[in-house]
This record gives sequence, C-alpha cells and structure tokens, in this order.
Amino acid sequence: MSSIREEDLRFREVAEAFKSMESITARTQLMLILVRLLKKTPPSVIDKVVYIIQGKLGPEWKDIPELGVGEKLLEKAIAMAYKTSESTVDRLYKQIGDLGTVAERLANQYRSMVKQKGIGLLAFMGEEERPLTVARVYDTLMRVAYAQGEGSRDVKLKLLAGLLADAEPLEAKYIVRFIEGRIRVGIGDATVLDALAVAYGGSAQARNIIERAYNLRADLGEIARLLVLEGVESLKKITPTIGIPIRPMLAERGRDPGEILRKVGGKALVEYKYDGERAQIHKDGNRVIIFSRRLEDITRMYPDVVEMVRRSVKSNAAIIEGEIVAIDPETMELKPFQELMHRKRKHDIHRIMREVPVAVFLFDALYNEGEDLTSKPLLVRREALEKAVETQETFKLADSIVTGDPDELWKFFLKATEEGAEGVMVKAIHDKSYYVAGVRGWLWVKLKKDYKSEMIDTVDLVVVGAFYGRGKRGGKLSSLLMAAYDPKTDTFKTVCKVATGFTDEELERMQEMLKPLIIKNKHPRVDSRIEPDVWITPEVVAEILGAELTLSPLHTCCLGMQRPGVGISIRFPRFVRWRPDKRPEDATTQEELYEMYIKQLKKLEEPQTV
Repeated sequence: MSSIREEDLRFREVAEAFKSMESITARTQLMLILVRLLKKTPPSVIDKVVYIIQGKLGPEWKDIPELGVGEKLLEKAIAMAYKTSESTVDRLYKQIGDLGTVAERLANQYRSMVKQKGIGLLAFMGEEERPLTVARVYDTLMRVAYAQGEGSRDVKLKLLAGLLADAEPLEAKYIVRFIEGRIRVGIGDATVLDALAVAYGGSAQARNIIERAYNLRADLGEIARLLVLEGVESLKKITPTIGIPIRPMLAERGRDPGEILRKVGGKALVEYKYDGERAQIHKDGNRVIIFSRRLEDITRMYPDVVEMVRRSVKSNAAIIEGEIVAIDPETMELKPFQELMHRKRKHDIHRIMREVPVAVFLFDALYNEGEDLTSKPLLVRREALEKAVETQETFKLADSIVTGDPDELWKFFLKATEEGAEGVMVKAIHDKSYYVAGVRGWLWVKLKKDYKSEMIDTVDLVVVGAFYGRGKRGGKLSSLLMAAYDPKTDTFKTVCKVATGFTDEELERMQEMLKPLIIKNKHPRVDSRIEPDVWITPEVVAEILGAELTLSPLHTCCLGMQRPGVGISIRFPRFVRWRPDKRPEDATTQEELYEMYIKQLKKLEEPQTV
C-alpha cells in the first residue's frame, strides 16, 4: 500500500519530466511537457515544483542559505547511500563527468543487488511503500540548507544519504544535479510563465496578468500557488508589498539623441546614469531593506544607506529606487562601480564603510503610503518621490532635466559624463509611461558615453563557454565564449570570443568563479555553432568593449536577420569588468545588438565631411 498523500506528488513525475526535456530544444515542446507536469501537481506543492524547476529553494530575496554541499561531501553522501567506497564514486565521476549520472548508475546497481539478496532497504521499505515525494525532497533540502555551525557537515551528510537511499535511480540523478546547481533542462522563467498561462490561465491574455503579478511579487512559486488556488483574477489584486522586491524595469539603448526622443514620444525626463549599484529601497517605519537589481537582500552591505533612509525618507511606508555610488566624500567626486565590490565583504563592514563611502541618487518611487505607483505615469511617480524625500548631500534625486530638444539632451549628456556619470537615461513622460517591471520597452533608453564612440560600443554579455590558454596561460581558462539574450526564445546566442582585457588577478578569479559552472554538454538554453573546451552554465555576465559589429558565419546572434545563414559578431572584443549585479536575462538582447548593427551601417553610409 502506498504511503503517498493525495495532496503530494511523486518526485519521479518531476524527474521524468526533466528527462524528457533534456532531449528537446524546441521551446514549444518544452512548454507542453511543463504544462503536463504542472496540471498533475497538487496545489499544496505547486510552489515547490516551480522552485525545483527554477533550480532553487525559493526566491533570492528570501535569503535562504546556500545548500553548502561541496563536491566531496556529495560524493561521500552517494557512497554512503549505495554502500560503496568514495574512491569508486570519484573514479566513476572522472570517467563520466556528471555526478548525477554516477548516482543514477550506482542506485541501479544497489537496487539490483538488494533485490537479488532479498534483504535490505527494499525488503521492508520498498518503493511502493515509501515513494519519494516532492514535499519530502524539498523539505529535506531545506533542512540541509539550514544546517549550520558545528556538526552541520554530518547532519547534511546523513540527510542527503537518506534521501538518495530512498530515491529511484532517475530521481537520484536529478536530486544530485539540483544540489550541484545543474538542472540542465532549458527552462527559464519566461517558459514557466507561458506554461502557467496555458495550464491555469484559460487564455493567452492570462500570460500578461501572470507576468505582471510576478513582476510585483518576485516569487514565481507563490504566484503559481495563488493562480492554482484562487484563479487568475486573484493575481490582478496583487500590489507592491514592503519587504518583497519588485522586478526592476529595464532600458533599451540608443546612440542618436533625436531618434531617442522620437522613440519615447518627443519629450522626456533625462537623468544622469550613474556607475553604481542599483538599489530598491523598502521602508516600513524604522525598518529598512535594500534589494539589488538581482533582488538579493544587500542591506548588510550598506548600514550607512539604511541610516540615510531613516533620516531622509519622510514617508512611513515607501518603496523607492536609486543608484548607490562610491564617492570621494571631500570632493563628492563619483568613483567607478568596482569600488563598491569591497562592500561585499562579510566582515568588517563598518571599516569598509569608512574606506568606501557612498552617496545615493534616487530616480523612482514605486509605492508610497499605501498607494501603488507602478501603474502611474513617470512624472506622477517623480512628484511622489520628491514629496517623500528630504534630500541631503549624499541622499538626493538624480540630476535631471525635461526636454524635447536633441541639442539640449546632447549638452546634458556631455555634462553628465564630464561629472563622472556613465551617460544619461532618457525616460518617456507620456500618459502611459508606467513602471513596466522585468521587461524592456521604449519607455527608458540609456545613452552612454561608450555608445557615442565612432569605433567602440559596450555591451553586457553572458559567459556560455570557455577555452584553455597556452604558454603562460596553459591549463587555465583564458578565453570566454560570450552570448546575448534572446527573450523571444528564452535562449542565449553567441556573439564573440573574448581573450583580452583580463588582468592576472581577474584570470585567477575567473578560474574559481567558473569552475562550479562547468558542465559536460551544451546548456539547453545556449544556441551555439562553436564548440568550446568547456561549456558553462549561463549565469555570469561581463561588460565587453568592441571595435565594431560585423557579420559572422560562426555566431548565432541575429542569425539570418541581416543575411541568410549569417549572424552578428563583435570585432576585437575586450573584457571590461564583471557584472555580478546583473542576471543573465538582464544581458544585452539580440534585438539591441541588431539595432546597433543597423545604426552602424547607416553611420558608414553617411557622406563624410572634411
């Protein structure tokens, strides 16, 4: 008799869906497999299934501890579960290159041996008597994550070994891959949103409602649970909530002031674009929470900003956005983004705070005293921001003007760059200039100084592969395969290989940063014609400079958009800096690169004057 409760789901259902997805690249087919899985999932565990599909235990902002399970501890747990030696597990891992497959193989062997002898685990606790459920897998992994301090390693080991011992071989494979952070099934949030709309939304229109709810409450598991339990109409009632981050609004890019103004409706609010860390600041009475653009809680890094908010934000309850920028406190000179990296240290934050002082430049208000401002035009939000804040020298509104004159915009841009800003943000102020979270649109357009160069553009690209160096760099990853994001297909398409611009220190950091992301085969969300030495899970974003955009038969970005069988690449690319503040989905898009290429062509076709 099965002990599974009706309100739970066998983990085997999830594992079999993952197995089916691994062999498929077409997004429509992936979505249909996901729809079938979601439809058979009971409401009580729909959130847990969604988190597992996302490859995490919950949204970033909940600050759930990392699992804290290294490769050696995982090998030890596999050995303990299947009554074998750690050396056997290690030897198979070196042969196969995938610990998930190693666990699957050893689980098969162990079960065969137990059945032959008629003793052991399956004799009194067979798969039909104690099947593994989603709730048990998820809850056990949460216990692993929260096991901290002295003796926690043994606790983690016993929990994982017990879970794997009860798992079917296929279940073991995906449990191990989840622990490693390598659920490689080609599913991004966009595909999950589509599947939820098909499974529970009732119409194509539901996709927009579900996405807006997700933008305002950045917890896809919770959104799925509300959708299943209360229906799509309940999602329309979701409003900003203090303590839960709103997914950030994104910007297009442009080069020509006149064209940018036309795109945003003729007249715009133009603000300095600061080279800092974007911050979404939540205030509830004396309580202050600061979220990064990746929706991670970074309050600990900025105790000085917390005090600024308490002193300067007059509203009792508000959500505002700004840029935290490193400064020279004596001259108020702006410093580059890299200075803020010192703030990420876990210890001596008050000493680092004195060494790297900051200022905050505010640019938006999303919620104020019970009012949802995201559906209000920009100038209404700006007015609310001005009323909510009592400015001081290091906590004030971003410098800005309102203009419809390209020449005035250009002069303001030059002033911004002279004063240390990256450039300017040009923002629509028409009646529909709402805060559209999580997507790009011609409501915000960034004009950065690099874009005005005759030969050099800067873009944010995702690392999807790497190559080993030679000579002095022999045995080290020294060249990266970079990709742009295509939101239409929810995939990453290659643009260039980058081998220059790295300091020796950055090269060393690269080895440590990329090692846990190395995978045996190409990630399902990566579209590449090039075979690197190692494939990398698309998670790391870097800013890249290039001489120009050029047509390429090797790269898949913009493939066929300008000429059949040909994509677009970057000539003479050079690494500028890592962008840990950006998610891979925040990278430069394929459409942006194509538009940059078309503008470059037009520039070349213009008559030259002497």
